[in-house]
Amino acid sequence: MVLILKDGTSDSNIMELVEYLDAYNVSVSVTKGEHTTILCLVGDTSSVSQESVQSFSFVEDIRRIQEPYKAANKKSHPEPTVVDINGVKIGGGNFQVIAGPCSVESEEQIIEVAKAVKASGATLMRGGAFKPRTSPYAFQGLRAEGIELLLEAKKETGMPIVTEIMSAAHLPLFDHVDVIQVGARNMQNFELLKVLGKQDKPILLKRGLANTIEEWLMSAEYIMSGGNKNIILCERGIRSFETATRNTLDLSAVTVLKEKTHLPVIVDPSHATGIVQYVEPLSLAAIAAGADGLIIEVHNNPQKALCDGPQSLTPEQFDNTMKKIKKLRRFMETEI
Repeated sequence: MVLILKDGTSDSNIMELVEYLDAYNVSVSVTKGEHTTILCLVGDTSSVSQESVQSFSFVEDIRRIQEPYKAANKKSHPEPTVVDINGVKIGGGNFQVIAGPCSVESEEQIIEVAKAVKASGATLMRGGAFKPRTSPYAFQGLRAEGIELLLEAKKETGMPIVTEIMSAAHLPLFDHVDVIQVGARNMQNFELLKVLGKQDKPILLKRGLANTIEEWLMSAEYIMSGGNKNIILCERGIRSFETATRNTLDLSAVTVLKEKTHLPVIVDPSHATGIVQYVEPLSLAAIAAGADGLIIEVHNNPQKALCDGPQSLTPEQFDNTMKKIKKLRRFMETEI
């Protein structure tokens, strides 16, 4: 349920209404716009009497949200959410590129790549410390040591870091990580999502291999219902019958999400395709579709990468791609 208040409603009136709604055991979030204040009620709102709420003279309109996701719904938060990562903003017209290797392999590797992607224009650094792999015999990442090496790269470059969590038990290791990534395999790990909902740092939530957009948004809802509103959605391709690429990149999800949610949406063309020569064209297509950012895999020696070398750009390839990204972004901003 969404309550739209009249222009000029005072803070004391807002608090009066919030206190009244507390009796219904619903969570109330307040969003203040330039001319309108909106109250979003999350929980079982069936017992909330519309007539009683309408009796407050400063309530202009009441709308019930039919979709099961409430906090993530654009109806409850018409203005786009801007996620601020130590001054680096994503969403609401703020476009960012996250880049780095699939996995952290050594100090030399991660710092070399971090410096290269920053020089090309990336604003956040990615790197896997914990690696979920299909085979138990594949490289599983450097784990705690990998996070320490990411932090060294952060010291060298000043770039915020993004890395994936696989278990709530690992959370203490992420104290100094700037963005916690939830991978495709953990999108519906609801106990993990509940724990992340209690954190005060941004969460990058990747779409599951075979999940609908609504299921994806419900996973975001798990995090948001715990109090953490800083969610970045990441489309990374879904499993289909097609075998020409690693996954099938669903760019339609970007436009659908822009209609349904206020959360920023980025695209991962590397995992979506699994093939290096497709990364650049789909990066540009994602921008044209309206994505708020990209997350691209870059490795200084893809042939010797311990994980996902075939989909990783070299620093030189990334630099060329970034030049086209910047050019397209300038063109779109001028035309729009």
